[in-house]
Amino acid sequence: MSDESNLLGDYVRARRELVTPEQAGIPASGVRRVPGLRREEVAMLAGISADYYLRLEQGRDRHPSVQVLESLARVLRLDDDATAYLLRLGADKPRRRRRRPRKETVPPSVAQLVTTLPLPAYVEGRYFDVLAANRLATALSPRLAAGANRLRDVFLDPAEQALYPDWESAAAGMVAGFRESVGTDTDDPRFIELVGELSLASPLFSRLWARHDVEACEGTSKHIDHPQVGDLWLNRERLSIGGAPGRLLVIFHPDPGSDSAGKLALLASAAQPPAAATSPSDNAPAV
Repeated sequence: MSDESNLLGDYVRARRELVTPEQAGIPASGVRRVPGLRREEVAMLAGISADYYLRLEQGRDRHPSVQVLESLARVLRLDDDATAYLLRLGADKPRRRRRRPRKETVPPSVAQLVTTLPLPAYVEGRYFDVLAANRLATALSPRLAAGANRLRDVFLDPAEQALYPDWESAAAGMVAGFRESVGTDTDDPRFIELVGELSLASPLFSRLWARHDVEACEGTSKHIDHPQVGDLWLNRERLSIGGAPGRLLVIFHPDPGSDSAGKLALLASAAQPPAAATSPSDNAPAV
């Protein structure tokens, strides 16, 4: 995954293989040896030559025009997030030197804010590392604690997987959000380490990563099967924190008056630290 990696070519090839002839309006006839569309079919539908499209996939032309990229996005049935990602891949970027790993940190004021929030909340880094978390977030999942990584836990920890009734769907959304978060910054050592580890350890991650799905990290509803309180339906918000790209404040909140609101209140009560014991002298009147 060096600076010479063919990000644009890999992406359009992966997305081409996911579009069926029927979706593209092409009559399916005879035996097809490739999944999805053929290269020449994409080229024809996008209004470019087959030779030029082949150069794009092979990485011999890495900076096509915006018009070409938008035509490819239409043919490949990309949504707005995926189209924006494709345009970033095709943008002309200066060559960069390999960077040293840089530890992500949380401003003290943000860390303090997280601890005071009455809802499950944590700070997530660009590579889905948990940088800070409050007590209620950890009660929601013990893996929501500083030093953990959301991708690693979802793909490698059975206890975390058990929290999600539709685990594979949740995992797919996380991978798509991770690709959008990283963007074209694939020379970062942290990215290389994490993707390499998960590709070897998790066949599901490897399969999802090869799809090249992209999805912006936005608010959504989450279904959690909690071992103590049962089914929880929570809204998850991801709020940008100024000062560093990709760093987000993640907050879970229930709909007011819902069954999940009552269950979350019960979980919050159980997560409270025990009151400090007082000795008789503490309550003695002053003399």
